[in-house]
Amino acid sequence: MQLIQENPDLSAYLAADEAIDHHHPVVREVSARLAADAQDSYEYARAAFEYVRDRITHSQDADDSRVTWRASDVLEQGTGICYAKAHALAALLRAEDIPTALCYQCLGVVHGLVAVRFQGSWHRQDPRGNKPGVDARFSLAGERLAFTPDPSSNEMDHPVLYAAPHPTVLRALRDAPDRSHLWRTLPAVLP
Repeated sequence: MQLIQENPDLSAYLAADEAIDHHHPVVREVSARLAADAQDSYEYARAAFEYVRDRITHSQDADDSRVTWRASDVLEQGTGICYAKAHALAALLRAEDIPTALCYQCLGVVHGLVAVRFQGSWHRQDPRGNKPGVDARFSLAGERLAFTPDPSSNEMDHPVLYAAPHPTVLRALRDAPDRSHLWRTLPAVLP
């Protein structure tokens, strides 16, 4: 699949916004800790991915009713669904000047992940969190995502790389008082 930058300006994929608040002290503290142990940007990106995948629980898997959407809140509270975890990973990567996009799959509901830019190309990564049947890994040599869409079920990858969270996704997160409400209002498609 050919990935398409929503914005041709690569600097848009380094910007901070309300959800990807990479200037926040919590984000900066985590990024500094991870960067201290990394030899280069690739090692840092892999460490940030593994941190979000493994240390931030997926709220559905953990039966956590909290809904987080701002990267700093995800890192501080240690929980979030796929969108929120993608926001946290994007913030950690952008904090270290690694261009990062938000991207989505349609799997009955919209699933969120990121794409990082290395070696002149975009590479999708899924920090959702592993569990039985899900084994996502950081890879530039081929995708190791949590899920593979089934076209016979009308599932699909969205090729657009967004510089900011899709408004439909962000609205669902922000409007949900708890995860059970969010689960009832998750978007099924992106307009």
